[in-house]
Amino acid sequence: MKIHQTDFSKGSVSSCIMKVSMPLIVAEIVNLLYSMVDRIYIGHIPNEGSLALTGLGLCFPIISLISAFARLYGLNGGAPLCAMARGRGDEDEAGFIMGNSFLLCFLTGAVLTLLTLVFNRPLLYAFGASDLTYPYARDYLSIYAVGSVFVLTTLGMNAFINSQGFASVGMITVLIGAVLNIILDPILIFAFHMGVKGAAIATVISQTCSAVFVLWFLTGKNVELRLSLRYMKLKKARCIKIVSLGLSGFTMGATNSVVQLVCNKAAYIWGGDLYVGVMTILNSVREIFSTPISGIGSGASPVLSYNYGRRDGKRVRKASDVMLLFTLVYSLAAWAVVVAFSHGMAMLFTQDTLMIKAASGALRIYFFGFFFMSFQTAGQQTFVALGKAKHAIFFSLFRKVVIVVPLTILLPYVFGINGVMLAEPISNVVGGLAAYLTMRHVVMPELKGMETL
Repeated sequence: MKIHQTDFSKGSVSSCIMKVSMPLIVAEIVNLLYSMVDRIYIGHIPNEGSLALTGLGLCFPIISLISAFARLYGLNGGAPLCAMARGRGDEDEAGFIMGNSFLLCFLTGAVLTLLTLVFNRPLLYAFGASDLTYPYARDYLSIYAVGSVFVLTTLGMNAFINSQGFASVGMITVLIGAVLNIILDPILIFAFHMGVKGAAIATVISQTCSAVFVLWFLTGKNVELRLSLRYMKLKKARCIKIVSLGLSGFTMGATNSVVQLVCNKAAYIWGGDLYVGVMTILNSVREIFSTPISGIGSGASPVLSYNYGRRDGKRVRKASDVMLLFTLVYSLAAWAVVVAFSHGMAMLFTQDTLMIKAASGALRIYFFGFFFMSFQTAGQQTFVALGKAKHAIFFSLFRKVVIVVPLTILLPYVFGINGVMLAEPISNVVGGLAAYLTMRHVVMPELKGMETL
């Protein structure tokens, strides 16, 4: 099996980033599509689709929280540290980081399975379940929880495949799960009449197969750095380092649930059920258009980390600049598309004329200045890739918790329901510029110092 591996120290920096980013973007889009297909299938279950879909929606904040641990140990924690160690030529330390990250993913997945099974009832009622929707949410979450170990293994360890330059293999990992899920969903939900339970089983089977593939590849002959038992000795200092750096990504994932709850509550208070539905449309469209930005940031991360480990300041600076340029050009184009086709995008999700009209106007407000997301990504991802944990954590909290949540609560008193939508663009401008300008102030002098050595 011939596998292409990107050398982050050679060739054009922009080419390196694109070689890693493109497979990641494709993988994330496919992942997003199968997530949406999941909701469509469940929503079309005869006689109980609406309640089943609502029950599934109640599980999403908890599922997001479980997935956030993969960022903690893998994507934003262990993987950048592993890439930096390899850049320094310290293959042993890179191996121990990967081995420790794997054990943390495995053990955390087991603990989360137990906690979710024991406390699913109070958790789901806390997130808004009723006596009608709880049975559907319970059925889905209880089965999904059993697969937590496989979810964390797939998401967390796939980052170590990408960090070694095997972006196409990382894409295959996601494609395996996505394709299986799309195939199994209608079979289990409709053919076997398993409903929500069928959707959950399909997800667990898909994630299990992806996890097996990840472990097979990382223990095989194609990788320079292999996952082996000798590296699976937990060391307190090493684990603290992994968790400290990964906290920024974990915080972003964990606070998504909080922000969503606050936005939905504010939308209901100021606009009723109609605007709760509008918020669902806004978040869905935002998820679609944010995915390539996330992919470019994830693709730039190993290039930044590896060359930072090599003390190649010029190449690190170039990678950070290229990441900003790529995300800026894309986000400007995305903003123009949303403004031009906001009505059509709303129609993709509903046939309700009132909701289409409300969502169309809300999209233009919500996406105003969307290109400022590029500054947030460039600043935040550079901090993460270079191991600047404190800065990365601060700006994760700053945009969402310090800006979005208070503004979502306060702005409607001045602007009515539109105030709920305004919180997002204001946070993009303030949070994005703050993260990027701080990064330039903190990181660039250090990189220029490397160039003079």
